[in-house]
Amino acid sequence: MKKILSIILLAVAVFGLAFSRPALAADTTKGGQIFGANCAACHMGGGNVVMANKTLKKDALEKYGMDSMEAIVTQVTNGKGAMPAFRGRLQADDIDNVAAYVLKQAEKGW
Repeated sequence: MKKILSIILLAVAVFGLAFSRPALAADTTKGGQIFGANCAACHMGGGNVVMANKTLKKDALEKYGMDSMEAIVTQVTNGKGAMPAFRGRLQADDIDNVAAYVLKQAEKGW
């Protein structure tokens, strides 16, 4: 019985690793290019032309719980409110790169 349970647990672990997305370092240079082509119209210089208080500046990202890769990736992928979803328009790696770029720029003060 223990042997069967061990095999099942090992199979689950192998399956999970085989189909999970690898954690690769994001490319902020590419992220900046993608941001310029897709996001800058509304978020030029880290601002927000639709909702002036919800900028991409560090304090606003922290205030609204958007100061992590996961939060930004979710927002860009799925959209929310006036922000459109970029799922289907951008690849997952591109969205990761944009999120890394936004966090880097927020740290630098745009």
